[in-house]
Amino acid sequence: MPRFNDVLLIVGQLNYTWTNTESLLIHLIAGLAEVDKETAIIIFLTLNTTRARLDLVERLAKMAKTPQACRDAVLTVADQLTHQGKLRNKYSHCIYSFDETGTRASTQLMRIFDGKDAVRYGKHEELDDEEMQRIGSSIEAIQGINRQIWKIVEEHGFPH
Repeated sequence: MPRFNDVLLIVGQLNYTWTNTESLLIHLIAGLAEVDKETAIIIFLTLNTTRARLDLVERLAKMAKTPQACRDAVLTVADQLTHQGKLRNKYSHCIYSFDETGTRASTQLMRIFDGKDAVRYGKHEELDDEEMQRIGSSIEAIQGINRQIWKIVEEHGFPH
């Protein structure tokens, strides 16, 4: 069942890479809010969605006291995380289907689409080679964002 194993591996890598990188927002919160890391961890964990955490980081970066270079760098990585988060959310909130041989895979999105006259749900999409490559590219992009965040932390002396 090669496709089955490949899908599990790459989606696991996507989620691991995302979670690892999202946790780096703790350092941005600490630096931008001028608090210690422990306080930033409590703030991070209190905000229970990625969107809320990114909103906080963006708002802190936009404060007048944030130097322009820092603001620009933080807003750039926040925008990149938002963009990559769409794909991560898709694969974190879907049902996976495989044929009996495990060579063909598809997803069914667990989202409701309200139309004017009807409700639709469960859009089906193939997990073909092109989509697997797209996920791989997203993993690489998230790893790059990770490195950018560490660079910001280092350059601006944010708590480690």
